[in-house]
Order: sequence, then C-alpha cells, then structure tokens
Amino acid sequence: MTSSDAQVSHPRYIRTSKLDRLQGVVRLLQDETTSVRTCGEVTQITPGYYGISGLDKHVCIGDCVELDVKRAHGRGPARAEIIRIDEGKVYAKPYSQHLDVGIGTRVFCMGPVQLNPDSSWTGRVIDALGRPIDGRGMLVPGREQVALESDPPPAMERALIDKPVRTGVRAVDLFTPLCVGQRIGVFAGSGVGKSTLLAMFAKALDFEIVVVALVGERGREVREFIEGTLGDALKKSIVVVATGDESPMMRRQAPKTAMAIAEFFRDQGKSVLMIMDSATRFAQAARDVAMASGEPAVARGFTPSVFSELPRLLERAGPGIQPDSADQPCGAITGIFAVLVDGDDHNDPVADSIRGILDGHIVLDRAIADQGRYPAINVLSSVSRMANKAWSKNETQLIMKLKGMIARFEETRDLRLLGGYTKGLDPDLDHALTLIPRIYDILCQAPYDSLSQSEVQDPFRALSDALTAQEAAKG
Repeated sequence: MTSSDAQVSHPRYIRTSKLDRLQGVVRLLQDETTSVRTCGEVTQITPGYYGISGLDKHVCIGDCVELDVKRAHGRGPARAEIIRIDEGKVYAKPYSQHLDVGIGTRVFCMGPVQLNPDSSWTGRVIDALGRPIDGRGMLVPGREQVALESDPPPAMERALIDKPVRTGVRAVDLFTPLCVGQRIGVFAGSGVGKSTLLAMFAKALDFEIVVVALVGERGREVREFIEGTLGDALKKSIVVVATGDESPMMRRQAPKTAMAIAEFFRDQGKSVLMIMDSATRFAQAARDVAMASGEPAVARGFTPSVFSELPRLLERAGPGIQPDSADQPCGAITGIFAVLVDGDDHNDPVADSIRGILDGHIVLDRAIADQGRYPAINVLSSVSRMANKAWSKNETQLIMKLKGMIARFEETRDLRLLGGYTKGLDPDLDHALTLIPRIYDILCQAPYDSLSQSEVQDPFRALSDALTAQEAAKG
C-alpha cells in the first residue's frame, strides 16, 4: 500500500466516493502542514492603525500579525496587533512606529504573542515582545510556553497571605509592612524619588526572583536604573523595558510580558517580586490603543476599557494556588506598582482606580522631599491592608501611638513657627517635639545604605537601639 492509499484509508476520511476521499486528503494535508499561513493585505493606512482585508474570519482581538515589509529601525519582523474586527476588514495597530507600509502590503496571521521563559533569563534585559536588548546574545527558550494574556488563579483556590516580608526600607517595614503575595502601590508625582525607592525594594533578600517592568521611562534612565540604582540585584532580576519613545503597543505590552514571566516562576513555587514603573503609563498606552479602535473617552480622556484592563493585569499578582500538600512550595508574586499622579493629584481617575484594586498604598510627599528627607514617605497617608499579618499586638499599639504623635507634631507645625506655643503647656506635644525629629532622622535612608541582617529582620529593635544611641549621644 502506498503512502497515498494509507492517507486515504485513514479512519477520519473513509468516504463512499472518490471525490469525498480526495477532499479528505486535502483536509489532512491542511491539518498537518504548518508552513501555510493565512494572508491578507493592507487596504487602509492611518497614523494610528492599518486596515487589513482578508483576515476577518481568521483572527481574534489581541492576535498578532506580521507585515511583509522591511523595518526602517528596530529588531525582528514588523508586527502589529488586531484591535478591532469588522465584517470584511480588521484593524491592527503596529508595535513599531517606523514601518514602510503601503496599500497592498501582505499581512500574515501569527496568533497571540507567547513566550518561553527560562531560569537562564535572570540578569537579562528584554523588550516588550521578549527579545533581548542588552547585547548579550539570544535568550535560551524554555520548554513551557506561556501566554501574555492569562487569568489569575481562582479566588477560592488561592493561598492565604500570612507571611511578612522585610524589604530593608525602614519606613516601610515599620509603618506600612508588606506580606508575601501582597500588592501595593507607590503613589508619587514626578521627581520625588519613586524609581529610587523601587530599586531599594528590588534589593530585598526575601525574594528569589525579581521581575521589573520599566514602562514609558526616559531612554537615558534605563541604564542608570539597571547599572546604577539596581546594581547587584540585577543578578536575580529580569528587566522588561519599553521606553517613552516606543509605540503605545509596546508600552501596553511590557507589563503583560513581565507579569507572564513572573507567573512562570510563581508556578514553579518561587517567591517573586514584581515591580512596575509605572502603572499610569500602562493606562495611558491602553487609552491610546482603545481610542485608535474607536472607543470613546469617559473620564479625563480615559476610555472604559482602561478601567477593566487595570484589574485584569493587577489581579494576576498575588499568591498562587494553594498546594495539595504542605510539603509543596506555594509560589507568590508580591507586586509593587508605581503610580505617577499628574500634578500631585492623588484623586485622578487612574490613581483612584488603582488604589481601590491594590492591598495598600505608599504615598511619597513632595513637601517631605523638599525638606531633604528620603525616601519621602508620608507615613500618615500610607496604608498597608496586610499590616495586621505583619505586626504583633504590641507592635500595632506602638505604631498607632507613634502615628498619633506624628500627626500632632505636623498639625502644630505652623502654630509653633509663629511662636504660638509655649513649652510645658501640653506634655504630650512636648514629648512629640522631642521624639519625632529623632524618628525622622532614623527613617532617612539612602539607596546605598547597607543594613545588618538583624536590622532588616527586626526593625522595631533597630528603632529602639537607634533612639537609645541618639539619646546617649546627646547626653
């Protein structure tokens, strides 16, 4: 029996007529041939997207297509993503802004973008499509393929958050402590020390893997952050970069790429720190893509889909699925998301939406930065919703008392500057005037400051020792 006879007699294609058997062979060849790709062509070109005919029956929203052109700048093939589908035509927004596309340019279906992460990626810098940009050669593809768009673990199957983590940042470990699997936002205006604080978090010793997404950053700041601020922490980090001059598609894709990589390591049972700078620029890129697809703006120029994309992305961070056995490691993604507040307005729609999604927020105050106190954390405005999992009963009482003293100290600042208070009239305020400046001095911390292991693991003991040392020095 020949190979053709064997194919025709395949059980899937047994027919009563020769024509049916021939059609069965054709279908079998179509199933088994991987080199054939569905092709369409460009019929419309606008500054924001391309109209393509011939693909409306073969693609879905979010699928990637390849344009048969040479790129003027950049790396790899020219790609675009399907953002809208009409009858007879689809609309694709390109990942690159420098494409020599004309009417009639051929377009090939590629399906959704997928990655093959591997543990050898640590220490590498990649772009939003998973391609290396650090000049150190190609990445080693892993065996497992992951999608950039995935659902978070089911709510009733997720492990509980109950393990505190020490970041090494004194102000955070004392007043807004984090737990493994928690998601917290760093809310700040421009130039208040947000990126430096994120780099300090990346040096925390309690995490096995650090995934950093730099979204919309200035080009000059990328190497400064990686080589200068991040430093030795790069050895256990994977950095995904989409600079501000790249297309909205790349800036929208970078956080999803970083989250997919973090999920890969979480599913291996590892403790992952996911840092994104910033979620606001991701929202702005998502807005640009949504408006190109014809979606109207509803809140300060932002489209409705932005406020549905944010929780879909941020909810993917957190603890993984509870393992069946206590011996099996339970991976978790601890998420720290920077939120750039325009004009220091912490109530703009994006910041307000993110604040409601996350498990806490750290507020950086420009007035504190102007006083030269870094990190410029406003401990009164900052909240960690997992603090009860990290503090003991005595620590909770101490922090509440300290916050009360700080509030009293700050609310009487103008009165004291005007000479309206006489020492001795209020013993509690007198105590605050003595203690709070010392605490402020202790909370000041430079990114290159190295803390001992005991100081990191027991910040309350370190605070007590520092206050005692200050008292002795003044005495």
